[in-house]
Amino acid sequence: MKKHYVLLIMTGLFIFLGGLFSGVIFSENNLTQKKLKTDQSPLSAKQLKQKQFPKIEHLKPKVLIGYVQDFRDPASIDYTELTHVIFSFAHPARDGKLLLNGESALSNLRLMVQKAHQADKKAMLAVGGWYHIEGGESYDYFKAAISNPVSRHKLINELIGIADRENLDGIDIDFEHPRSKEDAHHLAVFTKSLSEKLHAKDKEISIAVYSKIHSVTGTEIHSVVFEPKMFNTVDHINIMAYDGQWDGEYNAANLSPYSFTVNIVDYWSKLFDKHGISKEKLVLGVPSYAQPEDLSIKQVSYAAILNKDPANAEKDRVDMNGTTYHYNGVTTIQKKTNLALENGFGGMMLWELGLDAKGSKSITNTISEVFNQEQALQKQYAFKSGS
Repeated sequence: MKKHYVLLIMTGLFIFLGGLFSGVIFSENNLTQKKLKTDQSPLSAKQLKQKQFPKIEHLKPKVLIGYVQDFRDPASIDYTELTHVIFSFAHPARDGKLLLNGESALSNLRLMVQKAHQADKKAMLAVGGWYHIEGGESYDYFKAAISNPVSRHKLINELIGIADRENLDGIDIDFEHPRSKEDAHHLAVFTKSLSEKLHAKDKEISIAVYSKIHSVTGTEIHSVVFEPKMFNTVDHINIMAYDGQWDGEYNAANLSPYSFTVNIVDYWSKLFDKHGISKEKLVLGVPSYAQPEDLSIKQVSYAAILNKDPANAEKDRVDMNGTTYHYNGVTTIQKKTNLALENGFGGMMLWELGLDAKGSKSITNTISEVFNQEQALQKQYAFKSGS
């Protein structure tokens, strides 16, 4: 009986010690597992890469180019919204010499460069134009200058010389207009040579071009000829998408309506796509003047239209001075700017800065606002897409 009792006690003690030992082992294992779970990431988390903060890519800014005539007081120009200002014009002589309209033009050129650079804008000089300083159209003078190798070389050197002396940021070519394949070839040779010299000095080159589209029929005009390969050598192609009132019988309403511009944008977009040229070089031009239905009455500026009544900014036609004027108001300018951006164009241009209004309803400010809205949308898209 006593032995049995002792046996029971020993058995119980053995069970107790065994259980205690097992509990300690279990507890240690459990703590180890908990530590592992605490220190290690879940299996699913190991398979995921850490998400990078979205990078906003540098968006190439659009250009806003404005021409200013040589008699205009450069101090009267608002440079705020511009990227480039182009002084108009220097005139080519038949022998390749470069002419300016007297000392006043040179003085205005220098002041324009100073004002543009103070505003951190690029200042350029346009050579050519429609009328020549020595009388008549500029075409005959320009044609003679660039068709002969000697005079062409002289004109190029004169342009490079004035660009250096006057601290210009580039040259704009405004040959109005090449009328044959021979003209187009000479213009291409001249442009390529000038481009090489300007680019070697880190200066820009642009070229003003005819719209190439008939404002009434919407078809291509073949009387103006360009060699498409020439456009590879320039930085900007400023499309003069206005003056459609002269296509056929005079009609002021055809100055530069939106439908006309749609056809112009379509033509140049397809041309550049066909030849593999970047459409970012294309710059869509708009007028800052109003065309009268009565040809005996002069054109008026967009500024004069708004000075008459600020509400005219919302229109494209107005009755003034005994006639009806046609122009591009804020809504049309906005639509044209969006059209250019939607088609991959590099920016906008206007003729002429001295004709633009001041303030929020100006053409330059209207274009700039559309640019800013587009850039904000692109940044937002880039942020959301993580690009």
